[in-house]
Amino acid sequence: MISVEDARDRILAGLHPTPAETVPLAEAWGRVGAADVRARVRQPPADVSAMDGYALRAEDGSLGARLRVVGTAPAGHPWSGTLAPGEAVRLFTGSFIPPGADGILLQEDATEADGVVTVNEPTAKGRHIRRAGQDFCSGDVLVPAGKRLSVRDIGLAASGNHPWLSVHRRPRVAILATGDEIALPGEPIPPGGIVSSNAHALAAFVRAVGGEPMVLPIALDTLDAIAAGADAARGADLLVTTGGASVGDHDLVQAGLAARGFSLDFWKIAMRPGKPLMFGSVAGLPALGLPGNPVSAIVCAVLFLQPALAKLSGLPAAPPPRTRATLAAPLPANDHRADHLRARLNVAADGSLHATAFERQDSAMMRLLATADALILRAPHAPAVAAGETVEVIRLEGLGV
Repeated sequence: MISVEDARDRILAGLHPTPAETVPLAEAWGRVGAADVRARVRQPPADVSAMDGYALRAEDGSLGARLRVVGTAPAGHPWSGTLAPGEAVRLFTGSFIPPGADGILLQEDATEADGVVTVNEPTAKGRHIRRAGQDFCSGDVLVPAGKRLSVRDIGLAASGNHPWLSVHRRPRVAILATGDEIALPGEPIPPGGIVSSNAHALAAFVRAVGGEPMVLPIALDTLDAIAAGADAARGADLLVTTGGASVGDHDLVQAGLAARGFSLDFWKIAMRPGKPLMFGSVAGLPALGLPGNPVSAIVCAVLFLQPALAKLSGLPAAPPPRTRATLAAPLPANDHRADHLRARLNVAADGSLHATAFERQDSAMMRLLATADALILRAPHAPAVAAGETVEVIRLEGLGV
């Protein structure tokens, strides 16, 4: 068996970002940029007013001064003249500053009557003026390549005059659940069978981390059915199987994929849950074999599938972030496998996190996973820890789980 870290490194080593495609700006949210987004314009395009008021020469804006209002410049309608001494132009937020002006008299600091404005508060040079290019200039990098585009990034790209963006194609993930005993939700359940949660849970996980799931029909426990599943995965960027990766007589995924040229990289991880995880390729298509137990499948998705999809998407691939929490109850010494204990988190009055591992850690109990807030990480051969000591945890919130 290999370690969790070695397994993740070997999975990532064989993956490459998907090709770029061009999408409308309105559809680019959540995508990963394939090229730097550079400003095509200057923002603001000229000196503009940050407030409603009057443009004037600051030296004319002394307390009590009276200036002749020679024009109005609503936003989008610049005044065409040049301001002379003793003159002012009425303007509004976003109005271009007319040539000759270098100060703004706020409307609440002015009184206008019969075309003359009186200064009730002295005007400071440059105050309330947004300078041309203050935000960015043409050619500036607004959003670097390799970033998942947020709402703010979309707004910034729009400000930079980009109607289209180059992004990595969403990774296509073919999901193949295997086993005679399973049925998809709503389908007839075979004698001795169960409802499969893996395909739908993994499809949701893939969507949550930016991929495009392709849920394939369940493959029965025959070599031909599993080989046909591999055929159906053509065109995907990654094949994910669930079940059939252990050592039983009916765990046939490796043998079934072998008919389509499967090459095994590794099989079995020193971890719990998730020991029978495997990785290889089928005729060049990376294939990740997850355990059939639903909790094991989701835990392995957090540890391995999420960083794999990050790399395929063009993002930096990294393990899920960890934080530290205080144990609310003691934990015994660990054996030779890295443990991932489902746990609840509570936030104390001082803001510190406190973790309580569930008493039962059965890898078939999805209800416990659904109510968990985190995974407590226990290294192989970790010594016993007492209540009040700190441990590392992976918070499930925000990971798509």
